[in-house]
Amino acid sequence: MALQFPEIDPIIFSIGPLSVRWYGVMYLIGFAFAMWWANKEADKPNSGWTKDEVSDLLFYGMLGVILGGRIGYVLFYQFNLFLENPMYLLRIDQGGMSFHGGALGVIAGIFIFAWRFKKSPLAVGDFVVPMVPVGLLAGRIGNFINGELWGRPTDVPWAVVFPTGGPLARHPSQLYEAFLEGLVLFIMLIWYRKQPRPAGSIAGLFLVGYGTFRFIVEYFREPDAHIGLYAGMISQGQILSLPMMIGGLGLMLWSHKRTSTASA
Repeated sequence: MALQFPEIDPIIFSIGPLSVRWYGVMYLIGFAFAMWWANKEADKPNSGWTKDEVSDLLFYGMLGVILGGRIGYVLFYQFNLFLENPMYLLRIDQGGMSFHGGALGVIAGIFIFAWRFKKSPLAVGDFVVPMVPVGLLAGRIGNFINGELWGRPTDVPWAVVFPTGGPLARHPSQLYEAFLEGLVLFIMLIWYRKQPRPAGSIAGLFLVGYGTFRFIVEYFREPDAHIGLYAGMISQGQILSLPMMIGGLGLMLWSHKRTSTASA
């Protein structure tokens, strides 16, 4: 027994040659939430943020997501195509975004913004990361609607037969990621930011949380056909998640140790 994929047209509506797709709308939902959240936080007394700073920060963040996501996808997953035709990097009409590349782009944007506005990169990172999981949740739902990035074959009762995944019932791994990397991670960050903690630790928790959840879900997600599993065991997504987990844990330990040393 398996669930049939719901027939959801990935195109919401079209006006002439312009098509509005669910996936693009999901990106807009993520950006809209980030804008709302950042302005709400900036309005709090003694927040240390102005509306102009929030506007600039969101610009750097969105630019980092788009450029980093595309460049990361090409370098991490389609490098051979890039070597054959470097202009493939600009073929965004063919799709392809990498979260790990987007994360690197956002980190670069955070450092540039912090340098320009003379803020602590750790404080800026802590301000940014609670906005991210909602965008991840929306994006993974967009992947599900598109019927892409489906999971490995399975016989669990909630398995889905995807139109592009052949006749086999598969894990709806996009929804696993939406739940873990989106909802659960968001709740973790919101809870942790209310606790006494040093600057940088929220950003560290995000890296650890996302890396761990992505590493786990990769066991249920179908590996990229042209890459497969390294040594028959580990996927490209897991390899890219390991530095996040290690770096995030190191950032949390360093920030706590730095605070303890300063107060000694």
